[in-house]
Order: sequence, then structure tokens, then C-alpha cells
Amino acid sequence: MPQIFPRKANSLPAVSLMGALGGGIVVVLVIWYYFSPRFTDVGYQPAQPVPYSHAQHAGQFAIDCRYCHNHVETSEHANIPSTQTCMNCHSQVRTESLKLLPVRESWATGTPIPWVNVHFLPDYVQFSHAAHVNVGVGCESCHGRVDQMEVVSLEEPLSMSWCLDCHRNPEEHLRDPAAVVQMGFNEEVRADGESFAAYVDANRARVEAEGIQPPQNCSACHY
Repeated sequence: MPQIFPRKANSLPAVSLMGALGGGIVVVLVIWYYFSPRFTDVGYQPAQPVPYSHAQHAGQFAIDCRYCHNHVETSEHANIPSTQTCMNCHSQVRTESLKLLPVRESWATGTPIPWVNVHFLPDYVQFSHAAHVNVGVGCESCHGRVDQMEVVSLEEPLSMSWCLDCHRNPEEHLRDPAAVVQMGFNEEVRADGESFAAYVDANRARVEAEGIQPPQNCSACHY
């Protein structure tokens, strides 16, 4: 009986298997990168109902973050400032500005300004701003250089692996709680390798002395 398939067809199963494995690896790599928060979420910059410039308020005027977000040291949630907070200044400053008309209308009607949330965490994640701020995790560590942002955008992925990087090595990220709102601190302390090493050593001693132990167990962050 004549041979139907050529001898080289014997390699077809091995080639098919290698192709399937290679394709599977490519799919995994594509999903790992392109479906990660660092790719899908970082850079999110929604338009807000009022054109509020953090670069002007936190940068040019050097207003302390805690003036507007005044619950960060006592609450799990960093509150969005109420209209009253805005009107503390704008009842006297730029009182006729058309850009601030939604603020004045909110003040007159008692209807909150519908600010758009930029930083989202899943419902099954619990995160306390107070626990982090009071131990010395700087605002810019999670939110970036908001003092340079005209419109706030998401700067970090806020993923589980990103959080765990800090929890596993807190000495590389902590600062004096008195400097928690200082912008540019992260760049400054990392600018010189020798100085950064000394900073890490000092923080390591502080972590041991104060018993700072960021949890890494699932129940610490997940309901």
C-alpha cells in the first residue's frame, strides 16, 4: 500500500505542540501586561465638574493636603472636601469667577459638588488612610506629585503586588510623619545612593524600635 503522508509529516504533532505552548505563553504574557492595572488604570484622568488645579493650590499656594482632606489622619477614607471648605476662601477670592459657578450654586442649594473619583479600590479591599499617614507613608507615594497636576490623574496601579512591595520593605518608603505631605521628598531622598542607604538604615532601626509590621496576610486587606 503506497504511503499517503510524507515522512516529514511525522514531525507535525511535535510542531503543533510547540506552537500551542508558544501561543499559550504569548497569551499569558499579553494578559499579564496589557490587562494589569499599570497598563489599564494608570493615567486615568477624568474631567471634574469644577476645574480645580492642584498645581495652583497645593503647589503655588502650598496649601497643606490636610486642609481639604482633613480626615486622612483619623479615618479610613480620605474625604473629598465639602463646599464649605472651598467657600472658606472663595467667599472672598474670585467671587465672580464663572469657573467657580458650580461651587457657588452648591453652596446656595446645599447640593454637593459631584466630584469624580480618581482612585478606586475593589469593594473587597479595605484600606485605612489614617494607618498609613500616621506612620509616615507620604501622600505622594500613592498619589504622585499632585502639586504639579492641573488635573489629578492616577499615578500608581494600586494593585496587590504594588501594595505588597511596600509592606515587605517598609524601610524604603517610610518618612518622618511630620513630612508626610511634603512633595518631592521621594525624589530628593533617592537622588543620592549613599544618602538613600543611610535613610533606609535609619528607617530600619525605626521599624524595629516602633514595632512597625505591615501585614502581609490576606485578611489584613481583604474582607
